Amino acid sequence: MFDDLPPDLDRLHTLRVWHALWLERIDRKIAALQRRQAEQERGRRNRPARPDWIVQLGIGAGRPPLQVHTGDCRMAGSRHRPVGREEARRLLAGGLPACIHCRPDAQLEIIDLDPAAAA
Repeated sequence: MFDDLPPDLDRLHTLRVWHALWLERIDRKIAALQRRQAEQERGRRNRPARPDWIVQLGIGAGRPPLQVHTGDCRMAGSRHRPVGREEARRLLAGGLPACIHCRPDAQLEIIDLDPAAAA
């Protein structure tokens, strides 16, 4: 049949040890990948929900608010904080500009703050 193995006992034992070491190495890699996948899945499940509205913040001591964005707007930058619907409406009504890309003013149904309409 398939008799391509060495004929002597010493070499067969060596091959068996070598294969056992490889199996152990493969098993460790499988276990590490399973742990990593479980951690990633836990991270996906425990990730906080994206806020509906965010306020982009400026630089400096007070970090003043600069613009209101929707929660999924890519133009908000890295300095922002989540706000609720009512606070977003209050900030927009108070004169804080709305992002021209995601248009939170339109989604919040505040249509009379459009700067283009005033011109």
